[in-house]
Amino acid sequence: ASVSPSFPSELHDPICKKVFNKKRKPFSSLKQRLQGTEITTVKKQPPQKKQPGKKSNWRQHHEDFINTIQSAKQVTKALKEGHPLPPPPPLSINPDYIQCPHCSRRFNEAAAQRHMKFCEEQAARGAFAAKTTGQALVSKHMTQRKPPTLTTAVLPLQKRVQEGANTDKPRPGKEFM
Repeated sequence: ASVSPSFPSELHDPICKKVFNKKRKPFSSLKQRLQGTEITTVKKQPPQKKQPGKKSNWRQHHEDFINTIQSAKQVTKALKEGHPLPPPPPLSINPDYIQCPHCSRRFNEAAAQRHMKFCEEQAARGAFAAKTTGQALVSKHMTQRKPPTLTTAVLPLQKRVQEGANTDKPRPGKEFM
């Protein structure tokens, strides 16, 4: 660097080193604004720790997507050529989902908590027992069903039908049968 002859280098070097080797404190406008007021101390809030996020299972999603596309191509090819359809691809189970102990369905964490409470109450009432057996459900409804009752509108109709069956006279409009 060229130094002007009026400024000797013995003075320049120490001053330059002193200026550029010092680290400046970051300027805080908040501290400056609060200076001279009653609120002179500013408490620093500790930095919030990031909660460790769940690992992304993008690779599994990607493989599932590719398998789905390949199986769709096989189905399209089989339909065009008239061959029997290939079996569907196996279902992939999301490892992040939680399985309900009562009904074996899978849910994410928030939904699993809500569902398990509901499912436990239903299992305690025996609602699932009737749904799973089918026979118990049918027999339960059959025992509760009342026999049909004849209403006042049906009785005159039945009487007309019986009277019409007793007479051998042809009814009007029925001559061509």
